[in-house]
Amino acid sequence: MNEIHVHLTAYSQHKEPFHHFFANGLDTYLIRLQSEGISQALVDGALTDVRPGDLLLFKPGDIYDLRIGAANEPTPIKPNGDFYLMGNGPGMKEWWNSKERPTRTKIAEDSRIKSIWQQIIAEKRRLDGGSPTLVTSLVWSLLFLLDRAIEEAPVAQSAAAYHALRMRHYIEEHAANEIKLKDVAQHSGLSISRAVSLFKAHFGISIIGYTQKLRLTRAVKLMDHSPLSLEQIAADTGLGSYAYFHRIFRAQYGISPGAYRKQSRL
Repeated sequence: MNEIHVHLTAYSQHKEPFHHFFANGLDTYLIRLQSEGISQALVDGALTDVRPGDLLLFKPGDIYDLRIGAANEPTPIKPNGDFYLMGNGPGMKEWWNSKERPTRTKIAEDSRIKSIWQQIIAEKRRLDGGSPTLVTSLVWSLLFLLDRAIEEAPVAQSAAAYHALRMRHYIEEHAANEIKLKDVAQHSGLSISRAVSLFKAHFGISIIGYTQKLRLTRAVKLMDHSPLSLEQIAADTGLGSYAYFHRIFRAQYGISPGAYRKQSRL
């Protein structure tokens, strides 16, 4: 992977009015994800409201104008926070040039994006500035996740699509643990009945069915590449008892887990 140089990255919180303006254009690539509150930014030539979930992307030379609150407003302003990263290097240029990128995209909340971003921030805060190789690897992981988030976010994404993606991300992140319908629904601020119908309508599979599919896929990988017992695989993938694992595996693949493992090792 081509190297990426991170100049500045942090989670920024503002309790007072703030204005960041590059009248002559940026000299780095800039990625910013609004996480709470509302700010304003220059997007495609117009000052536009930026709300939680809005991802902003700018390249060197772009004029950047960010405003939080107003100079004549009393402080403190409403809580306002964002993740940002400013960087350069052949890796950033390669990523940017690989496809056309919108300046602003509304993406579904994904804790994996925030987790990797926090790892990058922690690495850059080291006294030695962090390992360039590790930072490059982490930033590439972040960029790949952002690409996926952008691809899954239509230009005019509906509220239903946004909630459906939030539920899917939640399931993917928690599939190895016990998942209750009420937890999935609560994560997206929906009733259980609304969450169930919306997910099925959007993805063509039920919440339980999708969870089971993820667990079985993970179980197959573990049977192929790990020495874990079938009982341990059932527990580690969230399938619970081996009896249940055996039943749904046979129903899905037409073979028992034990027979599958024997065949895969021939």
